[in-house]
Amino acid sequence: MEKQLILDKINKMSKGTMMEHLAIEITDIDNGYIIGKMPVDNRTIQPFGLLHGGASATLAESLGSIIGNMQVDMEEQTVVGVEISANHLKSVKSGWVTGKATPLKIGRRLQVWNIQITNDNNELVCDSRLTLAVVKK
Repeated sequence: MEKQLILDKINKMSKGTMMEHLAIEITDIDNGYIIGKMPVDNRTIQPFGLLHGGASATLAESLGSIIGNMQVDMEEQTVVGVEISANHLKSVKSGWVTGKATPLKIGRRLQVWNIQITNDNNELVCDSRLTLAVVKK
């Protein structure tokens, strides 16, 4: 399937979800990675005007879960989050953040993804690790 069709399908599936509420958009995908972006605005900041760590974790888990599901037979299996960790390394007040998920391990029962989130200046904002369990539907 053409890459743009896949991106359109993924972004359409996000309608009515937290991803839509936070305006997360998937911008690139390939066999070994997925990239998505999220605005830093009133939907994603905390009361002190900085990007909310929970919004960063949501971006990270969204990216990892989407690409993780693409590694299994989606007719019979799905992936579910088991653990996520996020190191918030730099604050962001405005603009966009971009996350890229790459695999650390893709096993039959367990997947581990590294998600790095950067700001508009390509500075590392958050380094996250997501563990997914592969389960039968």
